[in-house]
Amino acid sequence: MIFPPTGRAALKAHITTPHVIATERIQPLWKGYGNLWRVSLADSGPVVMKHIRLPAGAGASHTRKVRSYQVEMGWYQHWSQKCGDLCRVPTYYGHTSQDEEHWLLLEDLDSAGFPLRQRQPSPQDIHLCLQWLAHFHATFMGVMAPELWPIGTYWHLATREEEWLHMPSGPLKQAAAELDQRLNQACFQTLVHGDAKLANFCFGPHQVAAVDFQYVGQGCGMRDVAYLLNSCVPETACAEQIPSYLDVYFVTLRQALAPHWDSRALEAEWRALFPVAWADFYRFELGWGHCDRRNYPYSEAVTRQVLASL
Repeated sequence: MIFPPTGRAALKAHITTPHVIATERIQPLWKGYGNLWRVSLADSGPVVMKHIRLPAGAGASHTRKVRSYQVEMGWYQHWSQKCGDLCRVPTYYGHTSQDEEHWLLLEDLDSAGFPLRQRQPSPQDIHLCLQWLAHFHATFMGVMAPELWPIGTYWHLATREEEWLHMPSGPLKQAAAELDQRLNQACFQTLVHGDAKLANFCFGPHQVAAVDFQYVGQGCGMRDVAYLLNSCVPETACAEQIPSYLDVYFVTLRQALAPHWDSRALEAEWRALFPVAWADFYRFELGWGHCDRRNYPYSEAVTRQVLASL
């Protein structure tokens, strides 16, 4: 069932009685910007409706959040159809807007065979997510997408001045701009998911799909990989486990890349940038105030290594 994005009246006809037989709130959106609903329709079964209601606001955070919803609608409308089964995303059914409200209708991944969410992932779960990222990055290698963020990811330095100001003084704070520049000037650029944490992956039997594309945009794929592994590998296990996880990612990426890409050069560049991406995210976490350095031995070691190489 396709919901044409032709205005509120056309969409509303499908989401009010007698078409709707049940609604279920899945979760609220970040900081009161709306809700995510599961809407069961009499003629086609359940769909997911992201209802965005923009509150009055000001400042960099509010502006960034408003832009993120515009980017997500642009992603689903113009780019999501290029994702195949190996980097599965929800099917886009349409969107519409009126004033400060937006409605985005998507496939219900639970009903499509991806009903599981993992809080304590197995190595195989992490492999599935890394393979998804590798196929996603290979699909969009070299793509320029004006509808999306010119620099993907939600924590990159240009949009996080407040967090940078809150960082404790020291070498990492002084080097933040250089780390960011190294990632932004990588020779090989793709589209990055931008928020590729474990919570944004939906699991089925031996398969995975991803959601939440508010921060998709151009970038080095290592930003996605570093963030994913940061979200699901304990700090105390990182030194032992991350090398093998990177191998899983790069084996898949080499297989998925189109033949005209120099996979050896790409892998060499991105492996060298992985610790830079890790240190860059750690920089954001320190500014956000969500970590005590004593509990981050791997991040501290990687950051020292990166700073010594500058």
